[in-house]
Amino acid sequence: MAYDINLVNRVREFLVEVPNIEVEEKEMFAVLNFMVNGKTCVCIRGEDLMLRFDPTLQAELSERHGYETMLMKGKEYKGYCYIQPEGFKNRKEFEYFLTLCLDYNKVSTKSKKKKTTNR
Repeated sequence: MAYDINLVNRVREFLVEVPNIEVEEKEMFAVLNFMVNGKTCVCIRGEDLMLRFDPTLQAELSERHGYETMLMKGKEYKGYCYIQPEGFKNRKEFEYFLTLCLDYNKVSTKSKKKKTTNR
């Protein structure tokens, strides 16, 4: 998987400054997933940020520069989007998006783990 290492480092540097969180990085589904407190928070796909946010903000975020709808099987995936590099060029924009993800992370639920059967 190819990620923009500079973007990876920007996210790492931002998250390391946030108090009282546990961060884990996982490669999955062609993205580098930054999990915060056991939940997907923000991901990197190539040069893009992939955000997990409060789905009620979908329409508002869709107006932001660099916004790209996240589609799964041809349908819009609510509460997730991509932001292309032109949308987070400056520090203020970048911090806005990561803070948005961290705010939602506090109230979002963890994915349910699938039960495995032993055979």
